[in-house]
Amino acid sequence: MTLLEPHNMPFAAALVIMLVLAVIQLIGVADFGDADVDLDADGDGLPDAGMFDGLLTLLGIGRVPLTIWLALFLFLFAGIGLSIQELATSLTGSPLYSWLAAVIAGVAALPVTGVFARPLGRILPKDHTTAVSTETLVGRRATISIGVARAGSPARARVKDVHGQTHRVMVEPHEATSELHEGDEVLLVRREGNQFYATALAERRLSPTQVNQ
Repeated sequence: MTLLEPHNMPFAAALVIMLVLAVIQLIGVADFGDADVDLDADGDGLPDAGMFDGLLTLLGIGRVPLTIWLALFLFLFAGIGLSIQELATSLTGSPLYSWLAAVIAGVAALPVTGVFARPLGRILPKDHTTAVSTETLVGRRATISIGVARAGSPARARVKDVHGQTHRVMVEPHEATSELHEGDEVLLVRREGNQFYATALAERRLSPTQVNQ
């Protein structure tokens, strides 16, 4: 049984996607490890936020960067799927339909991914978001990372939650006449939806050029 046989194509495709993700992560084309997975544990619109949070924990989502979780899932999906086809062939003389094997492998790979992701998350750098309420970020210090924040024109900022994990949020100045520049340390004072408002923690110092003007 070869990997490229028709009944193994879902698993061959999964391995190809996994390799593509690995290459993207290595060369830094896209930083999926810091993807904004802002899963609000307050449970707005959810019947049972605790159950939802428990499901995320079971699957290991938020324990490791999203790219690593997805690559791990694809690897396990392919491995389990190929094993199922090998077992089916040895027992019945022919493999399962590719779609049936893919469904079984996908269902089996989800909890297994969680089993591996949880201990893996304890040894990887904690620079990713988890299922915490974005409301808990209010009152925390952040750093403007990209752009200049003005009233009506937000900039991207980094902020760490109580667990020390990094979130990427959009920030506008709390005072309409203020500007927050890249590198400024700010205090998140309120939130409206996904938009945060902040005040600078220190006065901006004028550069020598600005002083001479």
